[in-house]
Order: sequence, then C-alpha cells, then structure tokens
Amino acid sequence: MTDFRLRREEILDGDRLKAMLEESPARAAQAILIAAREGVLDAQALLGQILLDGQGIEQDQPLALRWFEIAANGGHPMARNMLGRCHEHGWGCVANASAAARDYRQAAEAGLDWGLYNYANLLATGRGVVEDQAQALACYRRAAELGHAKSMNLLGRYLEEGRFCVADPLAAMDWYRRSAQGGDFRGQFSYAAVLADQGQIEAALTWLREALSGGNLKFLRVAGSALSSARDPQIQALATDYQLRLAELEKEA
Repeated sequence: MTDFRLRREEILDGDRLKAMLEESPARAAQAILIAAREGVLDAQALLGQILLDGQGIEQDQPLALRWFEIAANGGHPMARNMLGRCHEHGWGCVANASAAARDYRQAAEAGLDWGLYNYANLLATGRGVVEDQAQALACYRRAAELGHAKSMNLLGRYLEEGRFCVADPLAAMDWYRRSAQGGDFRGQFSYAAVLADQGQIEAALTWLREALSGGNLKFLRVAGSALSSARDPQIQALATDYQLRLAELEKEA
C-alpha cells in the first residue's frame, strides 16, 4: 500500500505528469484515472481536463464536467474554475452564465488567479451577474498581484484609461511590461503600443513579433487591422505578417 501511494504521488507531480502526457498520453490517462478513482483531488481535476481535451483518452465533455464537479465539491479551486468554464461555454451541459459566475466566484474566493480573472470578465461584461466594473477591477488587480499575466494586461488598461480608478500611465506601462514578460500576447501588444508611442520602435517591434507568434484568431484579426494604420512604417509593415498568420490559423480551424 505504501509503495503504491508513493508511485501515485510521483506520477501526479506536475512536471512529471506533463512529460508523461507528452510522451505517452494514453499511459498517463490510465494513471490519472486510477488515482482519480482513489479520491486524489488533483487527479480528479486532471481527469476532467484530459476528458475535455481528448488527451490520451476519448473526449467526453459531460464526463469531464462530472469529474470537475467531483473535484470541485472536494475543495479543488481549479476544478471549480473549470466547472465554471464548462457552464460558461456549454461544455457537457447547457450554457449558463449565472452558474459560471457562481463557480468563478467560489474559485476567486479561494484565491485562485484564474478564478479571479474569469469572475472579473463576467463582472466587467454583466454576464451572469450585475455589471460591476469596480469589483471587476479589484479582481483583476488581485489576480495580477498573484502573477496572472492576462489580468496584468487588463489592469494596465484600466490604469492607462483611468476607468474606475485614477489614471496612472506609469503603473499601466509597468503592468503591461510584466504581462508581456509573463507571456500574454495581448500584454505584449499593449506594451509594444506604449513603447512605440515613446519612440522605442525596435523594442516595440520585438514585442509585436512575440505577440504574433502566440496570438489567436480573434486577436490577430483586431491587431492586424490596428497595425495597418500605425504611424511608423516598420510597424505598419508587420500588419502583413499578422494577416498571413491569421490566414494560416483560419485554414487550420
């Protein structure tokens, strides 16, 4: 019994599990399934994720929802957040923004950065909850302070525009920088825009290329259009690269 417990814990180590999923997804899925049935919360949450993604196991959104629910009810914050994602997007259930808001709020109250971010998104747009920009800003700030790169970018936007707070361009730039360095493509684009306004064109181009490499379809559509009207010709020329990458992703979709 002791030996099995040690092996199970070793399998569930984050780095080891990631490597295992990459090398042998089916083998990893079996290990996760065994541990989930043994009541290991991390394994239950992971099982929900691989069922949602179809990684190493047949995709099954309703079953993913069930495992997220089991782990969430056991006190797993990320599983609660993922349950919210299922309710928001209708993965394995009928979409329900109010249910999503409830789950995100609980994950946020547990101090999970992703829960704070997702709950803030609903508060900012009034989906499933009454719109509350001040509370959304507070959630983004808490998530940003926890190191959440996407929230850093959005906090920077509030500070740059002075929306529901005192405008603070220097603080906004710092949050954009931290978001960019944290790998968020929108943060990279925001930081590049500030650098370009300051005349730091080479640095701006570097971050725009980073954003290009990681950007999704929705981002590339908007960003490519914005670049086409940039004042600096070097930046404007990048619009073509954005459009080419957009076309590649549209073919893959």
